[in-house]
Amino acid sequence: MAMMITEDCTACGVCVDECDENNAISEGDPIFKIDPNLCTECVPYDDSPRCVEVCPVDCIVEDPNHKETKEELEAKYNKIHS
Repeated sequence: MAMMITEDCTACGVCVDECDENNAISEGDPIFKIDPNLCTECVPYDDSPRCVEVCPVDCIVEDPNHKETKEELEAKYNKIHS
């Protein structure tokens, strides 16, 4: 499933650099946002979402509106990078 950023975001921007593979994170108003069409939870190139690992306020969570299996995330990644 894609990740999402909650209103607890402090807009520090640390997560943006971690999403350099898919560029799913962008600056929103007033907080950053994750495009569910580009977020693959870092599948297949990492074991867990890197943005979650670096977020200093733990405001990046699974998006319940965009549930996907690992296979679906891999297919999305391949489509993005084809």
